[in-house]
Amino acid sequence: MTAHQRMTNALMRGVGGRAVWLRMPAPAIPGDPGEQLGLATPQFQDVALAPALFRRVRAKTGTADKPDEDSYELLVSAWAVERAAGTLGFNAGNLLFAQADGVLIDGTLYGIAWVATAEAFGAPYVYRLGLRGAVANFT
Repeated sequence: MTAHQRMTNALMRGVGGRAVWLRMPAPAIPGDPGEQLGLATPQFQDVALAPALFRRVRAKTGTADKPDEDSYELLVSAWAVERAAGTLGFNAGNLLFAQADGVLIDGTLYGIAWVATAEAFGAPYVYRLGLRGAVANFT
């Protein structure tokens, strides 16, 4: 873990960082005839990412500052993303998010619209995810 990642973790925890769950498709079971024929129900696994900060993004209009109900942003520590990516066999955080089905926050599944990283000295210290409105509600 780099110094920038340690600083990001400390700041995120200090301002109320929380855990969110990245919903990933479960790996296929080799040799299962039902799965090979497409008869098996798709399975998912949830991977914890912490610390993370979740916020609503404000609409950028010239009039009233009205919140856009379908726009959210999630900031996730790069250390947590690298740890989850390594556990699942991915070599980069962007690949991890590309394969994800969404992010589960307080029982609501949000779709991932875009992913960006902030870097210092060539190493990412935070991932920014643009989230679409609620895909499903599990509460």
